[in-house]
Amino acid sequence: MSSRSFVVGITGASGAAYAPRLLELLGSSGAEIHLIITPWGRRLLKDELGMSSLDLDVLTRGHADRVRMHNDKDVGAAPGSGSFRHDGMVILPCSANTLGRIASGMTENLIQRAAACALKERRRLILCHRETPLSLIEIENMATVTRSGGIIAPLNPGFYLAPSGISDLIDYMVARILDLLDVPHSLDTNWGDHVDAVSRDASPDSKQTESSQ
Repeated sequence: MSSRSFVVGITGASGAAYAPRLLELLGSSGAEIHLIITPWGRRLLKDELGMSSLDLDVLTRGHADRVRMHNDKDVGAAPGSGSFRHDGMVILPCSANTLGRIASGMTENLIQRAAACALKERRRLILCHRETPLSLIEIENMATVTRSGGIIAPLNPGFYLAPSGISDLIDYMVARILDLLDVPHSLDTNWGDHVDAVSRDASPDSKQTESSQ
């Protein structure tokens, strides 16, 4: 089992479907998950996933035993301290308001405080922003967070792997996040693997084999 731990925050930006998949795969890796959900994040889970009440076993798809839940109003909780050691923090999805608060350093809840601590302690911080289009204010906030050491990972799934449904698009983004956290996974999203397969199919040897059949 992994001895690693991660902080995951859920805020009110659209994109709730990504969170359960990330929590599921972090849980299945054996990692400890410190979960924080804002009131708007809870509203998001209700509106987009039909979760009228918070059921950790449902949200994590069977990995509730790997989760430590923290109250977003409790800025004195463990993730709000720079001395709290973890292997990375992800805010998924990350609202424009949360992005702006983190960029300005003016935090008012536990998610924002934990993010500020991650930056000052030089721990990995990944903000998964989804909104579009972007104002210049949001772009500058992203630049500020990036210069401070954070990673902006927009929720923009790729289509070059020919997704067959929404679950494939979700897996694409979750795989990218797991890669950024250095968490191994078996999601089939590595373009290099597909390029190698195409190259093998197009090689002269394979064509010779086909022509001889």
